[in-house]
Amino acid sequence: MLALAAVPDPRDPRGVRYPLTALLAVAVCAVLAGASSFAAITDWLHDLDEQMQARLGFTGGIPAGTTVWRLLTRLDAALLTAVLADWLRARTPVSPRPRRYRMVIAVDGKTLRGARIGGRQVHLLSALDTSTGIVLAQVTIDAKSNEIPAFGPLLDAVEAVLGTLAGVLFTADALHTQTGHADEIARRGAHLLVQVKANQPTLFKQLKRLPWGQIPAGNRTRDRGHGRRETRTVKAVTLATPGGIGFPHAQQAVRITRTRIVASRTSREAAYLTVSLPAGQALPIDLQTWIRRHWYIENRLHHVKDVTFREDQHQARTGNGPAVIATLRNTAIGYHRIAGATNIARATRQADRRSYDLITAVTSSYPTTQ
Repeated sequence: MLALAAVPDPRDPRGVRYPLTALLAVAVCAVLAGASSFAAITDWLHDLDEQMQARLGFTGGIPAGTTVWRLLTRLDAALLTAVLADWLRARTPVSPRPRRYRMVIAVDGKTLRGARIGGRQVHLLSALDTSTGIVLAQVTIDAKSNEIPAFGPLLDAVEAVLGTLAGVLFTADALHTQTGHADEIARRGAHLLVQVKANQPTLFKQLKRLPWGQIPAGNRTRDRGHGRRETRTVKAVTLATPGGIGFPHAQQAVRITRTRIVASRTSREAAYLTVSLPAGQALPIDLQTWIRRHWYIENRLHHVKDVTFREDQHQARTGNGPAVIATLRNTAIGYHRIAGATNIARATRQADRRSYDLITAVTSSYPTTQ
Protein backbone atom coordinates (compact mmCIF):
# COMPACT_ATOMS: atom_id res chain seq x y z
CA MET A 1 0.00 0.00 0.00
CA LEU A 2 3.01 2.32 -0.21
CA ALA A 3 1.81 3.92 -3.42
CA LEU A 4 -1.76 4.43 -2.22
CA ALA A 5 -0.53 6.24 0.88
CA ALA A 6 0.42 9.16 -1.38
CA VAL A 7 -3.26 9.95 -2.05
CA PRO A 8 -4.50 12.68 0.34
CA ASP A 9 -7.56 11.87 2.45
CA PRO A 10 -10.42 14.32 1.69
CA ARG A 11 -12.28 13.38 4.90
CA ASP A 12 -12.36 15.23 8.19
CA PRO A 13 -9.96 13.24 10.42
CA ARG A 14 -12.51 13.29 13.23
CA GLY A 15 -14.59 10.15 13.12
CA VAL A 16 -12.64 8.38 10.38
CA ARG A 17 -13.25 4.69 10.89
CA TYR A 18 -11.71 3.02 7.84
CA PRO A 19 -8.17 3.78 6.59
CA LEU A 20 -7.99 5.49 3.23
CA THR A 21 -5.35 3.06 1.96
CA ALA A 22 -7.63 0.13 2.78
CA LEU A 23 -10.56 1.66 0.91
CA LEU A 24 -8.38 2.49 -2.08
CA ALA A 25 -6.86 -1.00 -2.09
CA VAL A 26 -10.37 -2.47 -2.19
CA ALA A 27 -11.30 -0.24 -5.12
CA VAL A 28 -8.18 -1.18 -7.09
CA CYS A 29 -8.50 -4.92 -6.35
CA ALA A 30 -12.21 -5.03 -7.16
CA VAL A 31 -11.84 -3.33 -10.53
CA LEU A 32 -8.84 -5.53 -11.36
CA ALA A 33 -11.22 -8.42 -10.71
CA GLY A 34 -13.84 -6.99 -13.07
CA ALA A 35 -16.01 -4.70 -10.89
CA SER A 36 -17.55 -2.11 -13.19
CA SER A 37 -19.29 0.25 -10.74
CA PHE A 38 -19.02 1.65 -7.21
CA ALA A 39 -21.71 -0.78 -6.07
CA ALA A 40 -19.78 -3.70 -7.54
CA ILE A 41 -16.64 -2.59 -5.68
CA THR A 42 -18.47 -2.85 -2.34
CA ASP A 43 -20.05 -6.17 -3.31
CA TRP A 44 -16.60 -7.58 -4.06
CA LEU A 45 -15.38 -6.57 -0.60
CA HIS A 46 -18.44 -8.02 1.14
CA ASP A 47 -18.00 -11.33 -0.68
CA LEU A 48 -14.50 -11.84 0.74
CA ASP A 49 -14.02 -13.94 3.86
CA GLU A 50 -12.85 -12.31 7.11
CA GLN A 51 -9.22 -13.28 6.58
CA MET A 52 -9.15 -11.61 3.18
CA GLN A 53 -10.87 -8.51 4.56
CA ALA A 54 -8.31 -8.31 7.36
CA ARG A 55 -5.45 -8.51 4.85
CA LEU A 56 -6.90 -5.43 3.16
CA GLY A 57 -6.96 -3.57 6.47
CA PHE A 58 -10.52 -4.16 7.67
CA THR A 59 -10.26 -5.70 11.14
CA GLY A 60 -13.21 -3.98 12.80
CA GLY A 61 -15.98 -4.49 10.31
CA ILE A 62 -16.38 -3.39 6.69
CA PRO A 63 -17.87 -0.21 5.27
CA ALA A 64 -21.31 0.17 3.74
CA GLY A 65 -21.59 0.85 0.05
CA THR A 66 -22.48 4.50 0.63
CA THR A 67 -19.28 5.00 2.64
CA VAL A 68 -17.12 3.68 -0.19
CA TRP A 69 -19.05 5.68 -2.78
CA ARG A 70 -18.88 8.97 -0.86
CA LEU A 71 -15.12 8.67 -0.40
CA LEU A 72 -14.25 7.68 -3.95
CA THR A 73 -16.31 10.47 -5.51
CA ARG A 74 -14.38 13.05 -3.45
CA LEU A 75 -10.88 11.97 -4.47
CA ASP A 76 -8.63 14.07 -6.70
CA ALA A 77 -8.91 12.05 -9.91
CA ALA A 78 -5.84 13.56 -11.57
CA LEU A 79 -3.65 12.84 -8.55
CA LEU A 80 -5.04 9.32 -8.24
CA THR A 81 -4.17 8.73 -11.90
CA ALA A 82 -0.59 9.88 -11.31
CA VAL A 83 -0.17 7.70 -8.20
CA LEU A 84 -1.53 4.59 -9.89
CA ALA A 85 0.50 5.23 -13.05
CA ASP A 86 3.65 5.39 -10.92
CA TRP A 87 2.64 2.14 -9.23
CA LEU A 88 2.13 0.38 -12.55
CA ARG A 89 5.38 1.71 -14.01
CA ALA A 90 7.24 0.42 -10.97
CA ARG A 91 5.74 -3.04 -11.57
CA THR A 92 6.57 -3.08 -15.28
CA PRO A 93 9.24 -5.71 -16.05
CA VAL A 94 12.46 -4.22 -17.37
CA SER A 95 13.35 -5.70 -20.75
CA PRO A 96 16.00 -4.82 -23.33
CA ARG A 97 14.82 -2.05 -25.62
CA PRO A 98 15.27 -2.13 -29.39
CA ARG A 99 18.09 0.01 -30.76
CA ARG A 100 15.64 2.48 -32.27
CA TYR A 101 13.31 2.57 -29.27
CA ARG A 102 11.34 5.77 -28.62
CA MET A 103 8.55 6.28 -26.09
CA VAL A 104 5.31 6.92 -27.99
CA ILE A 105 2.36 8.41 -26.10
CA ALA A 106 -1.06 8.43 -27.76
CA VAL A 107 -3.45 11.23 -26.83
CA ASP A 108 -7.19 10.86 -27.35
CA GLY A 109 -10.48 11.84 -25.73
CA LYS A 110 -13.49 9.76 -24.75
CA THR A 111 -17.01 10.70 -23.74
CA LEU A 112 -18.55 8.75 -20.84
CA ARG A 113 -22.02 8.54 -22.32
CA GLY A 114 -23.85 7.47 -19.19
CA ALA A 115 -22.08 9.84 -16.79
CA ARG A 116 -23.20 13.40 -16.12
CA ILE A 117 -21.86 16.41 -14.24
CA GLY A 118 -24.33 19.25 -13.97
CA GLY A 119 -26.49 17.62 -16.62
CA ARG A 120 -23.65 17.45 -19.18
CA GLN A 121 -21.85 14.38 -20.41
CA VAL A 122 -18.35 13.83 -19.04
CA HIS A 123 -15.43 13.93 -21.49
CA LEU A 124 -11.92 12.79 -20.55
CA LEU A 125 -8.62 13.33 -22.36
CA SER A 126 -6.06 10.58 -21.77
CA ALA A 127 -2.40 9.90 -22.53
CA LEU A 128 -1.43 6.25 -23.10
CA ASP A 129 2.09 4.83 -23.10
CA THR A 130 1.71 2.61 -26.16
CA SER A 131 4.64 0.36 -25.23
CA THR A 132 3.19 -0.71 -21.85
CA GLY A 133 -0.54 0.02 -22.06
CA ILE A 134 -0.38 2.30 -19.00
CA VAL A 135 -2.46 5.49 -18.92
CA LEU A 136 0.02 8.08 -17.64
CA ALA A 137 -2.43 10.96 -17.26
CA GLN A 138 -6.09 11.82 -17.58
CA VAL A 139 -7.77 15.23 -17.61
CA THR A 140 -11.47 16.02 -17.27
CA ILE A 141 -12.64 18.43 -19.97
CA ASP A 142 -14.50 21.46 -18.70
CA ALA A 143 -18.21 21.25 -19.50
CA LYS A 144 -18.09 24.50 -21.52
CA SER A 145 -14.86 23.74 -23.33
CA ASN A 146 -13.23 21.06 -25.50
CA GLU A 147 -10.05 18.98 -25.72
CA ILE A 148 -7.80 21.71 -27.11
CA PRO A 149 -7.33 23.79 -23.90
CA ALA A 150 -6.83 20.56 -21.92
CA PHE A 151 -3.79 19.53 -23.96
CA GLY A 152 -1.36 21.67 -21.93
CA PRO A 153 -2.57 20.39 -18.54
CA LEU A 154 -2.34 16.84 -19.89
CA LEU A 155 1.31 17.43 -20.85
CA ASP A 156 1.93 18.80 -17.36
CA ALA A 157 0.48 15.64 -15.83
CA VAL A 158 2.52 13.34 -18.08
CA GLU A 159 5.69 15.28 -17.32
CA ALA A 160 4.99 14.97 -13.59
CA VAL A 161 4.89 11.18 -13.95
CA LEU A 162 7.88 10.78 -16.28
CA GLY A 163 10.03 13.56 -14.88
CA THR A 164 10.85 14.86 -18.37
CA LEU A 165 9.31 14.80 -21.83
CA ALA A 166 12.62 15.07 -23.67
CA GLY A 167 12.63 12.79 -26.70
CA VAL A 168 9.06 11.56 -26.16
CA LEU A 169 6.83 11.35 -29.24
CA PHE A 170 3.17 12.33 -28.85
CA THR A 171 0.62 11.18 -31.40
CA ALA A 172 -2.82 12.73 -31.73
CA ASP A 173 -5.72 13.01 -34.13
CA ALA A 174 -6.47 15.98 -36.37
CA LEU A 175 -8.23 17.95 -33.63
CA HIS A 176 -4.83 18.53 -32.03
CA THR A 177 -3.11 19.75 -35.17
CA GLN A 178 -2.73 23.12 -33.47
CA THR A 179 0.24 25.46 -33.72
CA GLY A 180 0.04 26.09 -29.98
CA HIS A 181 0.33 22.36 -29.29
CA ALA A 182 3.35 22.06 -31.60
CA ASP A 183 5.08 24.99 -29.90
CA GLU A 184 4.34 23.69 -26.41
CA ILE A 185 5.64 20.20 -27.16
CA ALA A 186 8.79 21.57 -28.79
CA ARG A 187 9.43 23.79 -25.78
CA ARG A 188 9.47 20.69 -23.58
CA GLY A 189 11.90 18.86 -25.84
CA ALA A 190 9.28 16.40 -27.09
CA HIS A 191 7.98 15.65 -30.59
CA LEU A 192 4.59 15.54 -32.28
CA LEU A 193 3.07 13.27 -34.94
CA VAL A 194 -0.39 14.44 -36.00
CA GLN A 195 -2.85 13.79 -38.76
CA VAL A 196 -3.97 16.71 -40.92
CA LYS A 197 -7.55 16.98 -42.13
CA ALA A 198 -9.90 19.63 -43.46
CA ASN A 199 -10.05 21.40 -40.08
CA GLN A 200 -6.70 22.88 -41.20
CA PRO A 201 -7.60 23.58 -44.85
CA THR A 202 -4.45 25.48 -45.86
CA LEU A 203 -2.10 22.92 -44.33
CA PHE A 204 -4.16 20.07 -45.77
CA LYS A 205 -3.90 21.52 -49.29
CA GLN A 206 -0.15 22.05 -48.88
CA LEU A 207 0.37 18.42 -47.93
CA LYS A 208 -1.94 17.07 -50.60
CA ARG A 209 -0.16 19.05 -53.34
CA LEU A 210 3.30 17.71 -52.58
CA PRO A 211 4.71 15.62 -55.49
CA TRP A 212 3.82 12.29 -53.93
CA GLY A 213 3.97 10.52 -57.30
CA GLN A 214 7.70 11.25 -57.47
CA ILE A 215 8.41 10.08 -53.91
CA PRO A 216 9.26 6.38 -53.56
CA ALA A 217 7.41 4.20 -51.08
CA GLY A 218 9.37 4.01 -47.87
CA ASN A 219 7.57 1.13 -46.20
CA ARG A 220 4.73 -1.23 -47.07
CA THR A 221 2.87 -3.76 -44.92
CA ARG A 222 0.22 -6.30 -45.82
CA ASP A 223 -2.34 -7.82 -43.48
CA ARG A 224 -5.04 -10.45 -43.84
CA GLY A 225 -7.93 -11.23 -41.54
CA HIS A 226 -11.71 -11.25 -41.19
CA GLY A 227 -12.14 -11.67 -44.94
CA ARG A 228 -10.13 -8.55 -45.67
CA ARG A 229 -6.75 -7.84 -47.22
CA GLU A 230 -5.13 -4.52 -46.43
CA THR A 231 -1.97 -2.89 -47.74
CA ARG A 232 -0.53 0.17 -45.98
CA THR A 233 2.06 2.20 -47.89
CA VAL A 234 4.02 4.99 -46.22
CA LYS A 235 5.79 7.78 -48.05
CA ALA A 236 7.70 10.52 -46.27
CA VAL A 237 9.50 13.60 -47.51
CA THR A 238 11.74 16.07 -45.73
CA LEU A 239 10.31 19.57 -45.84
CA ALA A 240 12.35 22.47 -47.12
CA THR A 241 13.57 24.77 -44.39
CA PRO A 242 12.66 27.17 -43.02
CA GLY A 243 9.01 26.16 -42.70
CA GLY A 244 8.30 24.15 -45.83
CA ILE A 245 4.66 24.08 -44.81
CA GLY A 246 2.54 26.23 -42.55
CA PHE A 247 2.97 24.21 -39.38
CA PRO A 248 5.69 24.92 -36.82
CA HIS A 249 8.49 22.45 -36.12
CA ALA A 250 7.34 20.05 -38.87
CA GLN A 251 10.36 18.20 -40.26
CA GLN A 252 8.64 15.67 -42.50
CA ALA A 253 5.38 15.33 -44.37
CA VAL A 254 3.89 11.84 -44.42
CA ARG A 255 1.29 10.15 -46.59
CA ILE A 256 -0.09 6.74 -45.73
CA THR A 257 -2.25 4.99 -48.33
CA ARG A 258 -4.53 2.18 -47.21
CA THR A 259 -5.76 -0.22 -49.86
CA ARG A 260 -8.45 -2.67 -48.74
CA ILE A 261 -9.90 -5.60 -50.63
CA VAL A 262 -13.13 -6.99 -49.20
CA ALA A 263 -15.26 -9.45 -51.17
CA SER A 264 -13.38 -8.56 -54.38
CA ARG A 265 -14.09 -4.85 -53.88
CA THR A 266 -11.12 -2.53 -53.62
CA SER A 267 -11.09 0.77 -51.75
CA ARG A 268 -8.29 3.26 -51.20
CA GLU A 269 -7.84 6.14 -48.84
CA ALA A 270 -4.95 8.44 -48.12
CA ALA A 271 -4.11 10.14 -44.82
CA TYR A 272 -1.67 13.01 -44.42
CA LEU A 273 0.44 13.70 -41.34
CA THR A 274 3.33 15.81 -40.13
CA VAL A 275 6.07 14.81 -37.71
CA SER A 276 8.62 17.01 -35.94
CA LEU A 277 11.37 14.39 -36.18
CA PRO A 278 13.89 14.51 -39.05
CA ALA A 279 14.29 11.60 -41.45
CA GLY A 280 17.32 10.22 -39.64
CA GLN A 281 15.27 9.77 -36.46
CA ALA A 282 11.97 8.77 -38.07
CA LEU A 283 12.36 6.30 -40.90
CA PRO A 284 9.27 5.21 -42.86
CA ILE A 285 9.23 1.89 -40.99
CA ASP A 286 9.19 3.84 -37.72
CA LEU A 287 6.38 6.08 -38.95
CA GLN A 288 4.37 3.03 -39.97
CA THR A 289 4.74 1.59 -36.47
CA TRP A 290 3.97 4.82 -34.65
CA ILE A 291 0.89 5.60 -36.74
CA ARG A 292 -0.54 2.17 -36.02
CA ARG A 293 0.33 2.45 -32.35
CA HIS A 294 -1.79 5.56 -32.04
CA TRP A 295 -4.87 3.41 -32.45
CA TYR A 296 -3.94 1.39 -29.37
CA ILE A 297 -5.66 4.02 -27.26
CA GLU A 298 -8.91 3.38 -29.10
CA ASN A 299 -8.68 -0.39 -29.64
CA ARG A 300 -6.85 -1.51 -26.49
CA LEU A 301 -8.17 1.02 -24.00
CA HIS A 302 -11.43 2.78 -24.88
CA HIS A 303 -12.98 -0.23 -26.60
CA VAL A 304 -12.03 -2.53 -23.71
CA LYS A 305 -13.50 -0.12 -21.17
CA ASP A 306 -16.79 -0.13 -23.07
CA VAL A 307 -17.00 -3.86 -23.75
CA THR A 308 -15.43 -5.38 -20.62
CA PHE A 309 -16.27 -2.73 -18.01
CA ARG A 310 -19.45 -1.35 -19.67
CA GLU A 311 -18.19 2.19 -19.13
CA ASP A 312 -20.77 3.92 -21.30
CA GLN A 313 -23.58 2.30 -19.32
CA HIS A 314 -22.30 3.43 -15.92
CA GLN A 315 -24.30 6.42 -14.70
CA ALA A 316 -21.79 8.01 -12.32
CA ARG A 317 -23.06 11.54 -11.65
CA THR A 318 -21.59 12.71 -8.35
CA GLY A 319 -18.46 14.77 -7.71
CA ASN A 320 -15.33 13.32 -9.25
CA GLY A 321 -16.93 9.89 -9.51
CA PRO A 322 -16.88 9.56 -13.32
CA ALA A 323 -13.16 10.39 -13.58
CA VAL A 324 -12.22 8.27 -10.54
CA ILE A 325 -13.95 5.12 -11.75
CA ALA A 326 -12.46 5.69 -15.23
CA THR A 327 -9.01 5.90 -13.62
CA LEU A 328 -9.59 2.60 -11.82
CA ARG A 329 -10.58 0.97 -15.11
CA ASN A 330 -7.46 2.38 -16.80
CA THR A 331 -5.39 0.93 -13.98
CA ALA A 332 -6.98 -2.49 -14.30
CA ILE A 333 -6.30 -2.63 -18.04
CA GLY A 334 -2.73 -1.42 -17.59
CA TYR A 335 -2.10 -3.92 -14.78
CA HIS A 336 -3.24 -6.85 -16.89
CA ARG A 337 -1.37 -5.58 -19.97
CA ILE A 338 1.99 -5.44 -18.20
CA ALA A 339 1.29 -8.93 -16.85
CA GLY A 340 1.09 -10.14 -20.45
CA ALA A 341 -2.68 -10.43 -20.85
CA THR A 342 -4.17 -9.90 -24.30
CA ASN A 343 -7.76 -10.71 -23.33
CA ILE A 344 -8.64 -8.33 -20.51
CA ALA A 345 -12.05 -9.88 -19.82
CA ARG A 346 -10.41 -13.26 -19.23
CA ALA A 347 -7.70 -11.65 -17.09
CA THR A 348 -10.29 -10.03 -14.80
CA ARG A 349 -12.08 -13.36 -14.34
CA GLN A 350 -8.81 -15.05 -13.45
CA ALA A 351 -8.00 -12.27 -10.97
CA ASP A 352 -11.41 -12.68 -9.35
CA ARG A 353 -10.79 -16.41 -8.85
CA ARG A 354 -7.38 -15.70 -7.29
CA SER A 355 -8.31 -13.07 -4.72
CA TYR A 356 -5.44 -13.99 -2.38
CA ASP A 357 -2.79 -13.37 -5.04
CA LEU A 358 -4.55 -10.22 -6.19
CA ILE A 359 -4.64 -8.72 -2.70
CA THR A 360 -0.99 -9.62 -2.19
CA ALA A 361 -0.01 -7.85 -5.40
CA VAL A 362 -1.86 -4.65 -4.50
CA THR A 363 -1.06 -4.42 -0.78
CA SER A 364 2.58 -5.50 -0.76
CA SER A 365 5.52 -3.22 -1.29
CA TYR A 366 7.12 -3.32 -4.71
CA PRO A 367 10.66 -2.98 -6.06
CA THR A 368 11.66 0.10 -8.00
CA THR A 369 12.49 -1.04 -11.52
CA GLN A 370 12.70 2.30 -13.33
